[in-house]
Amino acid sequence: MDTKFASASFGKICDRLYSADAETAKERFEELIAMHVEHFHTTEAEFYSSPGRIEIVGNHTDHNGGKVLCAAINFDTLAAVSDRTDGIIEVKSKGYPMLRVDTSAPTFSASEIGTSTALIKGVVDYFKRSGKAVGGFSATMTSNVPKGSGVSSSSSFELAIAEILNRKFNGGTLLPIFKAKASQYAENTFFGKPSGLMDQSAIALGGVNMIDFKNLEEPVVERASWTFNDLDIFVVATGGDHANLTDDYAAIPHEMKEVAALFGAKLLGDIPYEKWEIDKKNAVGKVSERAYLRAEHFFEENKRVMRAVAQIDAGDEEGFLRTVTESGLSSRFKLQNTYSPAGQNHNLENALDRVVLIDGVKATRVHGGGFAGTILVFADRQKGGVKSALNVMFGEENVFKLDIRESGAERLELE
Repeated sequence: MDTKFASASFGKICDRLYSADAETAKERFEELIAMHVEHFHTTEAEFYSSPGRIEIVGNHTDHNGGKVLCAAINFDTLAAVSDRTDGIIEVKSKGYPMLRVDTSAPTFSASEIGTSTALIKGVVDYFKRSGKAVGGFSATMTSNVPKGSGVSSSSSFELAIAEILNRKFNGGTLLPIFKAKASQYAENTFFGKPSGLMDQSAIALGGVNMIDFKNLEEPVVERASWTFNDLDIFVVATGGDHANLTDDYAAIPHEMKEVAALFGAKLLGDIPYEKWEIDKKNAVGKVSERAYLRAEHFFEENKRVMRAVAQIDAGDEEGFLRTVTESGLSSRFKLQNTYSPAGQNHNLENALDRVVLIDGVKATRVHGGGFAGTILVFADRQKGGVKSALNVMFGEENVFKLDIRESGAERLELE
């Protein structure tokens, strides 16, 4: 065993990142360095960790210049990284083929849309366009960020690449939001997936943060002091296929922008809340009822985000849980993203109705985009049967117990 994995610093890192002791985590690190030796023939490597994320309050607000409350979690993309001098990035992820990118020419290729190679190229291209340094490295990676669970496995990978470039070639000086923008650019421009900046920002920042996207170029960040350690947090995959839901997702920002246009604005976030309250009656009948309700959700959700931050900072756990529940109800009945006729399943609605009956469940809401996919559950940690009940309902492979992680994507300082 590598002596680094027996050190006191390694134990502290495992406790800080994973809420686990060194014995629990070291097998994963040992497997990673063994894979690194197999593919790159060296034990000289630095370790990097990039978390997943959850959205706590602020459902479908970021794309219209609104506010979100989000957090990094203790699932991560873990990388062993070695230097090289030829300007080539090679990444070997567990269970996947070797990826190879020449940093001198990170050109877009339509054939690479939807691939991890596109994500690496996109991050490199953003760094270069922004005048930042890039270079080659060899990396092996493993991830326990569950795919399809709404905790942003792709953004976790993107931020791992961004943080490696930050540390190795830019002296660790780049701000979290810069790395988040590089990752969003990669996803939007090279990977071919439209996305807001919330996922990447949550992972870059770490901890629990309110992010105000009114100025999309310079979002405002306010960190919250999370102390609710008597709560268990679960993300539960409820099933359902996202394949036919593109139109459902696209309709939400489109309809919000329709309402914004009535006020002479591009985004709902450009409209002061006071103006909305005074003039919202004038929107009735000029857009669909659903568009109006989605706009109402947007403005109310922004207020809930700020209320939740204040409740966290004040240690008002019961108030915070009520706010989360209100957010979930607003998503269900105003935003209307818990059911899609195109998807033809009621998985999300049925899941939300069932989990509230479990003894110890304190708050629930849809998690992320909606229509199919995942829910977020807060539960009383003293009620030990919640996880078992969720496992029975949804299958153990679909239930993920999480902890808040205070740090974002980072290089691990092992002695």
